[in-house]
Amino acid sequence: MTAALCATALLPGTAHADNPIVQQVYTADPAPLVHNGRVYLYTGHDEDGSTYFTMKDWRVWSSADMVNWTDHGSPMGLSTFSWAKQDAWAGQAVERNGKFYWYVPVVNRSTGRMAIGVGVADSPTGPFRDAIGRPLVENGEIDPTVFIDDNGQAYLYWGNPNLSYVRLNADMTSYSGGINQIPLTTAGFGTRPNGGNRPTLYEEGPWVYKRNGTYYNVFAAKCCSEFIAYSTSPGPTGPWTYRGTVMPTQGGSFTNHPGIIDYKGGSYFFYHNGALPGGGGYTRSVAVEKFAYNADGSIPTITMTTGGPLPADTLDPYTRQEAETINRESGIETEPASEGGMNIGWIENGDNVKVRNVAFGAGAKTFTARVASGTSGGTIEVRLGSATGAVVGRCTVSGTGGWQTWTSVSCPVSGVTGTQDLVLRFTGGSGYLFNMNWWQFAA
Repeated sequence: MTAALCATALLPGTAHADNPIVQQVYTADPAPLVHNGRVYLYTGHDEDGSTYFTMKDWRVWSSADMVNWTDHGSPMGLSTFSWAKQDAWAGQAVERNGKFYWYVPVVNRSTGRMAIGVGVADSPTGPFRDAIGRPLVENGEIDPTVFIDDNGQAYLYWGNPNLSYVRLNADMTSYSGGINQIPLTTAGFGTRPNGGNRPTLYEEGPWVYKRNGTYYNVFAAKCCSEFIAYSTSPGPTGPWTYRGTVMPTQGGSFTNHPGIIDYKGGSYFFYHNGALPGGGGYTRSVAVEKFAYNADGSIPTITMTTGGPLPADTLDPYTRQEAETINRESGIETEPASEGGMNIGWIENGDNVKVRNVAFGAGAKTFTARVASGTSGGTIEVRLGSATGAVVGRCTVSGTGGWQTWTSVSCPVSGVTGTQDLVLRFTGGSGYLFNMNWWQFAA
């Protein structure tokens, strides 16, 4: 970050809210993946001030506790696919044999139609590259979801206005047979009021998974505004039976998009709304709710909240924590760091970052942060509970000679015990103060 750069930071709407889970950029179309004990969340990215679905790249976030989310930046964008023209819309990633495959819809430059591309990476956070150098499949439709059945057979489903699927081969980058269409019957997908040429509720955004021998297809229903509905089946390709509403129409965005996982003993439903300042149907934000299936396996009706789920785990302050691991933020942005990963920047006087449920145990004695400043720096206030909570330490940050010229600063802290929320509040003069890459406490 240089002082000449300027970005508009998105401020949280509610001081203690955990939804939306990302506040520094607009996000949409959540696709969660559990891998090695961590949730990786793949999203689209609505550009600031959009008046259409203006989307140029995809983003990745991760969490070990469902309340603090690490920003991994953008490991894939339109430029990843040389044949793509525009519209980095809703996709989903899956792991197979140590590789990660991310299926996304983009406009094919040569045909002008929507096609499904596939990125591949050796890490859940990328970088992703074009796996085959061309569309995997193309019929002018959108919103791929990918599912690997217990027998190893993988399926790719997608579509608006239709619902299509292919049987993916084990390489995950080719398929056998042709494009198959799932019959959109009212018994299978509900009856759309005044449906006309679209008699069922199915609109777009399918999310297919299996639980206790039952196949679930959760999808965006009706338009517009959409709600989330679902159907179930005894097999991966049907016959489907409509089961009802998951999330009613709400939330300030006329679209919605589901993603469901089980993690650390709980079930979680991801969606998007328009809850951030400046938010709406083209400037959306991803949120999550914890839920429990009914005894018969049905999904209860889920309502959007600003509170979100309770922490699923604690955060360890005695291991290095990325500064871009955030529960709530005020005023900051993120960017790639020269030392790897991301850093927080665009920090001005009074900005802050909060993380939840930090397990300090018997007590911390020292706080260390990795910082860089192209100006004269500022101060990191270490606070407990909130941005107005008790100050337990102050670290002075001096100029380092550049926004990516990194050094470590430390300061003593006192009264830091037990499990509680941590806020790092930044103070100083006018303009941008410094960047921060990571932090760590010592006992």
